[in-house]
Amino acid sequence: MRNLILSALLLASVFQSAFAQGLLQEQFGSGANAFTMEFVTIGNPGNVADTTGGSYPIIYRSPNPFGSVANAYNLGKYEVSRDMIDKANSAGSLDITMSDMTSYGGNGVNRPATGITWYEAAKFVNYLNTSKGSTAAYKFDSSGNFQLWSSTDAGYNANNLFRNSLAKFFLPSTDEWYKGAYGSPGGTWYDFPNSSDIPPTGVVGGTDANTSVYVGQSGPSDVNNAGGLNAWGTMAQGGNVWEWMETAFDGINNAAVENLELRGGAWNSFSVQLDASFRTSPPNASWEGFIGGFRVASTASIPEPSSLSLLALGVVVVASFTRRSRILRARVDSNHRPAD
Repeated sequence: MRNLILSALLLASVFQSAFAQGLLQEQFGSGANAFTMEFVTIGNPGNVADTTGGSYPIIYRSPNPFGSVANAYNLGKYEVSRDMIDKANSAGSLDITMSDMTSYGGNGVNRPATGITWYEAAKFVNYLNTSKGSTAAYKFDSSGNFQLWSSTDAGYNANNLFRNSLAKFFLPSTDEWYKGAYGSPGGTWYDFPNSSDIPPTGVVGGTDANTSVYVGQSGPSDVNNAGGLNAWGTMAQGGNVWEWMETAFDGINNAAVENLELRGGAWNSFSVQLDASFRTSPPNASWEGFIGGFRVASTASIPEPSSLSLLALGVVVVASFTRRSRILRARVDSNHRPAD
């Protein structure tokens, strides 16, 4: 019994530690097409960066600065890999193409999925939703053309005509991506996505703190080997590959044809392109750059640590009750045992 109690308490401690760090894994597909995505929780709802001046675009200065997210949410710990796209393609018949990276480090399954248009990234996210019984985040017509959600659609959000509010998975908005890259659980904001005001050290790969795959490297590294984690626990929001934002470059998601935003830099970028003030936009959402990829965000659905503690306590109580019942039954059987 003592061992059972200790095991339950240890289990509670492990779960509390994991959830305190905001760790969450989501499973998709099945059989040969199964894959896992890992997320971290971005908290501190409402906490925003001071972007009232400097080089920040005027549309994101006070009173609507970067990083203003009213709720907690989850952000992909890693960029989406080629393996995830291959398996989603097979399971969902998505017909997403990726750039040939033979000349840039190879097409390994854990390399970032590059050469993905914004529309293809959106369709991948829709698969994540519909494969788990959730609402598609982005609207496409029967011909595969991207559309805005209308007021007659369930999940319509007048403040964001791109994203359905009932969807669990989505591309991160500029604010969601920015907060995950340059913010921190303690509320401090940084110039670079390594939780520092000093650029990270450029490396070919690895997971050492304050490193990132950029500054003239020959290609991207595997998504889980692309530099040190930042304060929230995400990797490669600086370097490796540029990442699609959900947000239009003008900051308003109100037209089906928009120039979309890219952030974070790639393996061939300079430090200025990893800076919090830097963003860019390709010619259009159909751009398929071999230096571009994306990551996924989701609604926060992680149990509170206190709930996990109560669960562990329940395990202990049930175990104790079960043991007591056995003892009582043994006593009753002993009292009613026939005499020899």
